[in-house]
Amino acid sequence: MTFVVVENCIKCKYTDCVEVCPVDCFHEGPNFLVIDPEECIDCTLCEPECPANAILAEDDVPEDQKHFIALNKELSAEWPVLTEKKDGLPGAKEWDGKPGKFKLLER
Repeated sequence: MTFVVVENCIKCKYTDCVEVCPVDCFHEGPNFLVIDPEECIDCTLCEPECPANAILAEDDVPEDQKHFIALNKELSAEWPVLTEKKDGLPGAKEWDGKPGKFKLLER
């Protein structure tokens, strides 16, 4: 089992999770983070650190967000590794919890 970044991260991109990751499995895109499933060691440290509750165990990803499992794998191969905490995106608090953000994902 691995952990997966899901829709609520889009347009928030908090990086508290990156700071606690012992294996540097987070990759950064313009407005979203992903977890490399090959690097993730299932340590569970990142999940409680996410202010947007956008990190879930693969087995806990809701049916309507299952496509994020493959998306994390795909984009982690394209995007650079992120190893340091950064500020969330401008307006992150306003975007946190809004549904239907998938169409706003920037690649």
